[in-house]
Amino acid sequence: MVINMAKINFEKKRIKWKLILIGLFVILIFTIIFATMIGTMGPLGQGKPEKIPMQSVLDILSGKAKLWPDVYKTIILDIRLSRILLAVLVGCALAVSGTTMQGLFKNPMADPFIIGLAAGAAVGASVSILLGMSISVSIYSTPFFASIGAMLTVFAVYVIAKSGGKVKVETLLLTGIAVGSFLTAVMSFMMYMAGQQFRFLFFWLLGGLYGASWEVIAIAFPLIILGTIIVQLFARDLNAIVLGEEPATHLGINVETVKKILLIFSSLVAGVAVAFSGIIGFVGLIIPHMMRILVGPDHRILLPASALAGGIFLVWADTIARTVLSPTEIPVGIITALCGAPFFVYLLQKSKKGRL
Repeated sequence: MVINMAKINFEKKRIKWKLILIGLFVILIFTIIFATMIGTMGPLGQGKPEKIPMQSVLDILSGKAKLWPDVYKTIILDIRLSRILLAVLVGCALAVSGTTMQGLFKNPMADPFIIGLAAGAAVGASVSILLGMSISVSIYSTPFFASIGAMLTVFAVYVIAKSGGKVKVETLLLTGIAVGSFLTAVMSFMMYMAGQQFRFLFFWLLGGLYGASWEVIAIAFPLIILGTIIVQLFARDLNAIVLGEEPATHLGINVETVKKILLIFSSLVAGVAVAFSGIIGFVGLIIPHMMRILVGPDHRILLPASALAGGIFLVWADTIARTVLSPTEIPVGIITALCGAPFFVYLLQKSKKGRL
């Protein structure tokens, strides 16, 4: 009788999870369509915001572009859609990375940048710009150097924190903060030395999706999706590690190996996101908490729900950033910070009261 009740409860939970994921996916699709409708109509995004009819968006996306002016097709397919899809990918990557690291570090205020990833990416971008590669070699040189800087930083933090073949979460966290602070100082010096290219680096650090293109999507999509899938495959193991490393070991989980895999691939997806969008903070902090309230702490549902919600959130943040002061565009990192900073203070207040 008890077993049957447990099965019934589990089936109810699975149905609820499926409905939530379907609901989030539908919201994401409508978000993409609505965001594609909104924007400027002038050359290169200049001019006042003007709404493209929903029917024209649907027709163009479904291959019926001949029914509408060519300018609509150009704006939707060549300008807006690639940027919106990049926002979905970056939001997904940051949210998945934040969810994983909050579980891995058992720290509700952890995010993808807590182990120095952002600082490492910024140093990599600074190196690219100081070497004059951002234009002279390839438009992808800055993202490439940023991604390499992020991954090398994560590797260095892990090696420094490792002791006796194991890595304690507390040691890893403190090492990340120390290395991140050091790299931030290095990056500040390099910004000072950048001279005329300081402006480009400054805007990259503020975070934005200005460089979105179908070529960027082709590079970012497989890396982010691959990393997300691999992290999802270890959702059960992450659930066990959250409950404690010793109980997880008793369940037959190789805790050190799982931690290494989760750290590598959560850093990979965040590193790719940072490489193509700059520093967009707080997405990996806000979204996991919102989804945890909605679906609970089980990472089997929390990770995919956070991925979808992260994409939804960043598309709306970017839509606000590119339209609220049109024709001037606000870096999307400013919008996410305006949303995330008060939320971070709220989490601090809850932690003081012992509710986290």
